[in-house]
Amino acid sequence: MKHIIVPIDFSKESLNGLRLAIIFANRFDSMVQMVHVQKYPTDLTPGQFEEENKKIEKKLEALVEEYSTKMSNSANLSYIIKKGKIYREVVNQAHAFEDSAIICSTHGASGFEEFFIGSNAFRIISATQCPVITIRHGAMPRDIQKIILPIDVTADTRQKVPITTEIAKVFDAEVHVIAVATMQTDEIDLKLNAYTKQVCSYLKEHEVRFQKASLRGDNITDITIEYALDVNADLISIMTEQNIALSDFVLGSQAQQMLSRSPIPVLSVTPKEIFIMGSFKTYGSGY
Repeated sequence: MKHIIVPIDFSKESLNGLRLAIIFANRFDSMVQMVHVQKYPTDLTPGQFEEENKKIEKKLEALVEEYSTKMSNSANLSYIIKKGKIYREVVNQAHAFEDSAIICSTHGASGFEEFFIGSNAFRIISATQCPVITIRHGAMPRDIQKIILPIDVTADTRQKVPITTEIAKVFDAEVHVIAVATMQTDEIDLKLNAYTKQVCSYLKEHEVRFQKASLRGDNITDITIEYALDVNADLISIMTEQNIALSDFVLGSQAQQMLSRSPIPVLSVTPKEIFIMGSFKTYGSGY
């Protein structure tokens, strides 16, 4: 996580994304780049547009001056102004760097409001293989001390383990491995037990503190969030469970529910088709 991209629209909510990015940057020694995406207004002349662009630049410079003092290395905070579709420009900027992540608020103002609220809120996550951490209003943690790692019966549920482990090591956080399901059968229990055992062995091998639990309920999102709140967790790690059969960017219902409801920041990892016997592997990880 050497580069962190933060979409900024100057709302209080988008600044929460910047504050969370700084928490991660100070631990990972990352570069943080704010990205403001500007649409070309049809009712402005080119001269007026340039004037508006200068105003935006001054606002971004003010943010650099204010928030660089909160970083371990003040030179690690910068900005860029882009034009186009917000999710596409943010993702393109993240893809311009190796080992990058995106941290953003799920709410915003002006041009971001139409993007972050509703079904289009998830396009930025669906359009990238980079890890994305989202934060809702009022959900700012002071540190990352406890991470919830839900494990279900899907084949790709374990792809989030390496990046979660990396974050846990950097923050010296405790990982709560929770086996989650909506029903209980011998087949489900056998698979969940095998998966959680493998995950716990991985965490132990990498010297990460962990706890293990098993949860059953009608809705996986609800029981995961309830557990996270009970233990005062600071981050929930999920797979985005994309529906690759559809031509557009679509997240599965569980991911949408988690991103919409969780009062705790959420790390979203996009599935990558892999098959490596006896090990994990995911995008951007050397594990």
